[in-house]
Amino acid sequence: MSVRNAILGLLAQKARHGYELHAVFESVVGGDANWDVKPAQIYTTLYRLQEAGLVKRSSDLGEGDEPSRRVYSITTDGERVLHDWFSSGVPTEHQRDEVFVKLMVGLASGKADPERLIQTQRAHLDQEMHAATTKRDLYDPDSEMAQILLVDKIIMHLEADLGWLDMIEVRLDAIKGQPFPEPKIRRRGRPRKRTTGSEHPPTGKILSSGDLPPPVIVNREQ
Repeated sequence: MSVRNAILGLLAQKARHGYELHAVFESVVGGDANWDVKPAQIYTTLYRLQEAGLVKRSSDLGEGDEPSRRVYSITTDGERVLHDWFSSGVPTEHQRDEVFVKLMVGLASGKADPERLIQTQRAHLDQEMHAATTKRDLYDPDSEMAQILLVDKIIMHLEADLGWLDMIEVRLDAIKGQPFPEPKIRRRGRPRKRTTGSEHPPTGKILSSGDLPPPVIVNREQ
């Protein structure tokens, strides 16, 4: 999820100042344990949104002795960007899997036991599963259903990862029997220039009188 677009959405609800945006964002995602966004990132994002014309800033006089704050609200262009975000799908990053890279590098280098790698990762996922289910059971379904849905997604991903490890274990011998992918290494440096239609003869050719250019006559009397 883009923090930038989330800020636009929260400002579409109502105008807010930076500190309030950070607190609301943290509440929506279920705390910094799920998504740790520093206040400095919120303010940096607000500055960039303002520079892009997606939000505008005004002053809040505050109440009583409270100091004035910079309050931000969404612009028409910001509403358009937010609409595009809501109307588009969210790409995943399943291809960037560290466990997969670790396993492949371990097989190629011969420095790691692949069966041991799988067992270690499975134990780690079991610990995460226990922590997630414990956390889910602490939420009140009458008032915290949004947080329960988020943890349920985490649990489903953990279950899928555990199933994927089982699949790798079954196919490990087949992977070992296949060659490790090697890229084609290109030579460094600039490629040689091709001379097409050159007036100069190739090296080693014996020139005849007909091949020689006409002599240049210099008038030394001028």
